[in-house]
Amino acid sequence: MKTIEVDDDLYRYIASHTQHIGESASDILRRMLKVAASRDAAAPATVAPAVAVAATEQKPVSPVKDRVRAMRELLLSDDYAEQRKAVNRFMLVLSTLYSLDASAFAAATDSLHGRTRVYFAGDEQTLLHSGNQTKPKHVPGTPYWVITNTNTERKRSMIEHIMQAMQFPAELTEKVCGTI
Repeated sequence: MKTIEVDDDLYRYIASHTQHIGESASDILRRMLKVAASRDAAAPATVAPAVAVAATEQKPVSPVKDRVRAMRELLLSDDYAEQRKAVNRFMLVLSTLYSLDASAFAAATDSLHGRTRVYFAGDEQTLLHSGNQTKPKHVPGTPYWVITNTNTERKRSMIEHIMQAMQFPAELTEKVCGTI
């Protein structure tokens, strides 16, 4: 048996994909990676002893609760807390929202634009042509670019619109917007 160390966020991600009580980390990863068990494997590898514990304590959770939990985890994460600029927190929230439901994110951003500016696009040039000094940035982990030369209140407004369209609870939406 081999033991590997993983970051906390990866641990939570693996544990969140548990399908039944007692499922090992190896079983979860094999399923996710679509890797068949080797015949000569003496014992399954463990990601961390706590994964098995988390799997036994975890109750089935609806997709909506998973999304809410993921957003709350983002707000509590060290990575988010370390961000000193609103634009960096804005980008982390956008990346997370996209990762939770790409199609709902796409639908929400399609209807999101200003009087003359396009806020989201699939390429930098579209945003550059929609206004002066838009300062487009690529949203990590997505095919999207977003304008960042807006005030913090506009960034909050964009997040609020997307989260409402994705049907997040109002109190969570307010909390996320308040952290930007």
